[in-house]
Amino acid sequence: MPIKAYPTAWARHDAVRAAAARWLKQELITPAQRTTIDAAHPVDYYRPNIFLRIGLFIFTCIGAMAVSGTVAMITDFDSPAAVAVVYAIGALVVLELAIKNSRHYHSGLDNAALYTALLAVIGLILYLYFESDYRRQPEDLFFGQTFGGTLLLLVILVVLAAATLRYADRLVAACAYFAYLALAVNLLLYLPPGRLLLPFGVMLASGAAYILQDKARLRDDFFYYERVLNVIKLLALLTFYLGGNYLIVREGNAALLNLPVSTQIPFAPVFYLFTVAVPLAYIYFGLRQANRMMLLVGLAVVCFSIYTYRFYRSLLPPEIAAVIAGVFLIGLAAWALHHLRTPRHGLTAVAEDDEPHFNLESLIVAQTAHAPEHQAPGFEFGGGSSGGGGANGQF
Repeated sequence: MPIKAYPTAWARHDAVRAAAARWLKQELITPAQRTTIDAAHPVDYYRPNIFLRIGLFIFTCIGAMAVSGTVAMITDFDSPAAVAVVYAIGALVVLELAIKNSRHYHSGLDNAALYTALLAVIGLILYLYFESDYRRQPEDLFFGQTFGGTLLLLVILVVLAAATLRYADRLVAACAYFAYLALAVNLLLYLPPGRLLLPFGVMLASGAAYILQDKARLRDDFFYYERVLNVIKLLALLTFYLGGNYLIVREGNAALLNLPVSTQIPFAPVFYLFTVAVPLAYIYFGLRQANRMMLLVGLAVVCFSIYTYRFYRSLLPPEIAAVIAGVFLIGLAAWALHHLRTPRHGLTAVAEDDEPHFNLESLIVAQTAHAPEHQAPGFEFGGGSSGGGGANGQF
């Protein structure tokens, strides 16, 4: 059985057609070229509009609950594990048949079948874990520093990672990322200085995830995992910042120690520096590398950094500070849009979200260029029977 549930051509055709729509809007191609590109990359899968997708998702979930309730009644509610096993197998069969026979591609039905199957599998794992020892508590999964909790997180991560590799679903990828971070936290808390190293460990794990997703973009199957990689990239940027944010570290430290009021933390100046430097670095590299996501995350976390400092130190009343900040940001945005309407210093206000995997010129040539015409007969060499060069008396 192949690793990918969907044909990789579906994702590439989807991406090319979306890029062609942007190019037409930017007047980089003609309507005729757009039509030719679309014809060369047909939509041969089923994905309705957003409203139908929502409806399919809801009705599939309702059907799933009806099936699970029926199975539970047949077993007299005495065997939750059996219900989970039967339902998980049934949901996976429905999912695979919907993809193979009906060619569903993130249509709502296959998403719902995937989510409910994973809920059944993970629910079964959690049920077996807590049923085996009634003394176990839910918090053991994250901060219990128990071998069983760490092993359970590892199993959940493997299940979610396998589902992400096969179905390339963004929500599943996000859950897998948080399971990865929870596992890293649990492993770090095994160390004696684990609590002190926890913020740095979260930042290191987030940085590693960002680097891995960046390298994965160079793979041939990039388009199949493009949306998943974008989710991981966004979450890695956010958790890297939050791992070093002073407010998160201080309040998180108080929660770990069960303190009613947070107190000053070790290495406080370091986290003050991270709170300021990381957003500025995001903005700088977002502009320098034309990385729109990093730039937008940087602008967003700047606001949270301001909130962090105001949470502990306030110079102005909140309403006055909010008005001043709003006026400044609106003015800055208006100036930037006006100033960058014409590209300056490699920056522009025009959206350019195309991935480097697309080459506009080569794609147009490959899809719209006509075959070269045959040349008219003319002066040609060859044809000699004794070494060439017209040896038989003909040119």
